[in-house]
Amino acid sequence: MKKLSNFYKVNQISEKLKNRLRKLKLVKLADGRFDVFGDVDFSGLVLRSLLEIPIRIRRVTGDFNCYGNLLTTLEGAPERVDGDFNCSWNNLTTLEGAPKFVGGSFDCYYNNLTTLEGAPERVDGDFYCGLNKLTTLKGAPKFVGGSFICSHNQLTTLEGAPERVSGIFICSHNQLTTLNGAPKYIGGDFECRQNSKHFTEEEVRKLIDVSGKVIV
Repeated sequence: MKKLSNFYKVNQISEKLKNRLRKLKLVKLADGRFDVFGDVDFSGLVLRSLLEIPIRIRRVTGDFNCYGNLLTTLEGAPERVDGDFNCSWNNLTTLEGAPKFVGGSFDCYYNNLTTLEGAPERVDGDFYCGLNKLTTLKGAPKFVGGSFICSHNQLTTLEGAPERVSGIFICSHNQLTTLNGAPKYIGGDFECRQNSKHFTEEEVRKLIDVSGKVIV
């Protein structure tokens, strides 16, 4: 495993960040980037950019947490996270720079997102994008292995939603006037309460194959 003694001497980074770096189990790659074995926790460090971290990470075998910072972009994030990726509670206006693959859940709630462009194409766990300013779901993952939560946004349509969601799908507290663009299949419940239009269960089931309950 690679030691980080040289990085500790960098005065520009905080002691908290240095302490987090010391805990990482790293393997240096030929291109100068690192793979991390285990979890990475860069949460609550008041980071304005992931580029403030003095190493570039290619892959994380565990979870990657960068929630509770001041990030406006995910530039500098790993390419692959085998566990969960949590970038919630930031100032993100874009998901550009996000990992291309997330093996667990992807959490990006409580940001300033208006679009999901830049999101991973595949998320094997849950995808949480609620409590943003989304006006469209374009850019959402094509496949979500868990649940998809897009409540408390400004959506008027579900265009851009994943075609298939294995878990529950919640689009409540938006401004929906149509269900166009909804997933073709939902393995769990479908919830769409508190929208501009009140939808009936009959409308929902006519358009979507819902295995669970329809909550309207």
